[in-house]
Amino acid sequence: MAGPRARVKMPEQPPEVRARNFQEVPLGLTEELAIAEAEKCLQCKNPLCVTGCPVGVKIPEFIKLIKEEKFAEAARKIKETNALPSVCGRVCPQEVQCEAKCILGIKFEPIAVGYLERFCADYERDSGSTEIPKPASPTGKKIAIIGSGPSGLTVAGDLVKLGHEVEIFEALHQPGGVLTYGIPEFRLPKRIVQSEVENLLKLGVKLSLDSVIGKIRTVDELMDEDGFHAVFIGVGAGLPSFMKIPGENLNNIYSSNEYLTRTNLMKAYLFPTYATPVERGKNVVVVGGGNVAMDSVRTALRLGAEKAMIVYRRAMEQLPARKEEVHHAQQEGVEFHLLNNPVRYIGDESGCVKAVECIKMELGEPDSSGRRRPVPIEGSEFTMECDMVIISIGTGPNPIIFSSSPDIKLNKWGYVEVNPDTMETSKRNVYAGGDIVTGSATVIQAMGAGRIAAKAIHERLMEG
Repeated sequence: MAGPRARVKMPEQPPEVRARNFQEVPLGLTEELAIAEAEKCLQCKNPLCVTGCPVGVKIPEFIKLIKEEKFAEAARKIKETNALPSVCGRVCPQEVQCEAKCILGIKFEPIAVGYLERFCADYERDSGSTEIPKPASPTGKKIAIIGSGPSGLTVAGDLVKLGHEVEIFEALHQPGGVLTYGIPEFRLPKRIVQSEVENLLKLGVKLSLDSVIGKIRTVDELMDEDGFHAVFIGVGAGLPSFMKIPGENLNNIYSSNEYLTRTNLMKAYLFPTYATPVERGKNVVVVGGGNVAMDSVRTALRLGAEKAMIVYRRAMEQLPARKEEVHHAQQEGVEFHLLNNPVRYIGDESGCVKAVECIKMELGEPDSSGRRRPVPIEGSEFTMECDMVIISIGTGPNPIIFSSSPDIKLNKWGYVEVNPDTMETSKRNVYAGGDIVTGSATVIQAMGAGRIAAKAIHERLMEG
C-alpha cells in the first residue's frame, strides 16, 4: 500500500544471497526509518494494541519515545513488562496480536510494532546503554526454575527484581530453550539470546546447565532438601511427534527437533569447525506447515539442498506458519507441495530414504479447529524422489520430570494442568507455564504465562 500511511519496509538480504548463508535475513530499521514509522502512531487514548499483547507492553508510550529520538528509553519502557524485547521483536506473530488491534490498520496498514520493538532493543544493546535495575531488598525466599526458555526467563527476571533468590536449571549445555535449539540463526541470532540471558545473570539469577530435573533431582528434592520455597516448570514441549507410517525408521529421516538442534544449538552448519555432523540432503522433503517446518526447510536450503520442498496436507490458506516466514521461504526458492500427505517412505538397498509416497488431499468440512478437514482422494497416490525427510508435524510433552512427580496432575495429552489465574499446578507452590501447559504456542504467550506465575509466586511467598 503506497502513500504516507504505508508502513516502512524492513531492509533484507537479497533472497539469492541469504538462501546460502546463516546470517539474519531482516537487517533492522535505521534511525530514520524507525522515526518515520513512529510518527504514524495515532497515540490512541484507549490503545487496543496493548490488549493484543500477552504481556501488556505499553506500546504507544515506547513508540512516542522513539518519535522523540529517545531510543534507549523506549527499550526500557518495553522492558517494564517484557524481559526479551530483542527476541520478541523478531519472532512474535505481531500480525495476529498487537498489530491486529491497531486502529490505523482499519483503513491503512497497522503500525510496525514488531519492527520498532526490535529497533529500540537492538539500539540499547549495541550502543552499550543497557541499564541493569537494582533488585529489591532480599526476601530470603528461593525459587527454582526448570527450563531456560521464554517462560522460565520471564519468571526469573520478574522474581529476581523483587528480591528473591532465583536459580534456573537447564537440561542442555546452553541456555535459551527453544530460542537456542529451535529457532535458526538466520531468524534469531544466538548472540541476542545470550545477551538477554547475561542481563539476567547480572541481576543475580543463578544458572545451572546440564541439569536434567527428574534425573539429577526431583521436584520434591528441590523443595524438601534444597530449600526452594517454590518451583516453576517451564520445560516446553520438546518430544517430537511422528506419523507412524511405513518406512519412517529409514536412515536420513529426521525429526525437526533433532535436525534443528544439531544445526542451531550444536552448530552443525559450521562443521567441521564445530564437531557436530548433520546430513546435507540434495532433495529434501519437510512434512508440515508450521513455523518449525519453515525453519527446517530454509535450513536445508542453507545446508546445500538443490530442492527444498514442503509437503503439507492442507492448502496455502491453512498454513499455520507466519505469513512472513512463508513469504521468505517462497522468495528463497522453497517448493510447496500442498494438499498432499505422506503415506509411506521408500528406501534404497542401504536403508536410506529415496522417495516418499504421498496421497492427494481435498478439503472437507471444518474440524474442531475451525479449519476445513483434509480428506484423502482415493487412488491418487504418487511418489516424490528425495534423499532426506524432516518430520515437522508437532511436538508433545517430555515425561521425564513427571515420572518422578506423579502428584503433578496432567491432562489426557500429558500437559500440566494449572489454575489459569495463577499457573499453580495440583502440587502446592509448584507452578508451570509455556508449551508444557498449552502445547506448542508462541514465545510471547509463554512469557505471558511466566508473568502470571511470577506475580502469583511472589504474592504466595510474601503472605507469611
